[in-house]
Amino acid sequence: MSLFRQLATALGLACILVSCGSDDRPMVGDLETPRMLNAAAYQAKGIPARFGDRSPHPWAEHHPALYPVHGVDAARYQGIMNWSAARSAGVRFAWLKATEGGNYIDPGFEKNADSARAAGVAVGAYHFYYFCRTPQEQAEWYIKRVPKRAGDLPPVLDIEWNHQSKTCRRFPDPQTVVSEMRTFLNIIERHYGTRPVIYTTVDFWHENHLTRLGNYDFWLRSVADHPKDRYPGVDWTFWQYSGTGIVPGIGGTVDLNTFNGNQTTWARWYTSRKQR
Repeated sequence: MSLFRQLATALGLACILVSCGSDDRPMVGDLETPRMLNAAAYQAKGIPARFGDRSPHPWAEHHPALYPVHGVDAARYQGIMNWSAARSAGVRFAWLKATEGGNYIDPGFEKNADSARAAGVAVGAYHFYYFCRTPQEQAEWYIKRVPKRAGDLPPVLDIEWNHQSKTCRRFPDPQTVVSEMRTFLNIIERHYGTRPVIYTTVDFWHENHLTRLGNYDFWLRSVADHPKDRYPGVDWTFWQYSGTGIVPGIGGTVDLNTFNGNQTTWARWYTSRKQR
């Protein structure tokens, strides 16, 4: 058995296809207490020793534990979180769902964001794109609900197909998708003074040829493979590697993510990309 397979079996890290957080997504119930894993082996490979996973994937190579900087993304499904506990467990950054469409705000966003900042976690807010509202309306809604705040992470556009939506059945062609994205992203960048990060999924990326967007930081979901295998040739900045993570201080399961770099490059990226 390879070293990575032993680590995967012992540590229980995994990915499943889970979106960043549409309001149509099923709510997650409370799950078991995080498992206390082999700290020495875990930390040697980078993932915080107190992270667990409810549905482990047997990583054979390109293990997410090869990356030392990890964080989470969360929404109302996780409730109000204990960010001091999460920070102590190894969470270094968090993107929280703030808005969706043109009239929805996540009920726990403000309280969780304030608590995460107080705990020393780098915090940002993401917008879940809704194809039945204009990009202008959605950008204005995000700006209205998410104050510009020095030190926060860049805004995130979470854009993916939401086939479970009961209120929007519009699935535009790739040219329209990219045009709407550019409109939204440009408005947000002008307001916040930093280029947004783009979160997306494998199918959405390939169907809409998002490489055309150019010089953005991409945050990519990849469920059982390294991003280089699912998004060949793409320079990615963040990787969502699990949708079933277990982290102290966070109820139920939570998405786990890693930064594409070491502690030094993370500090450099954060310094150059944070809001001012």
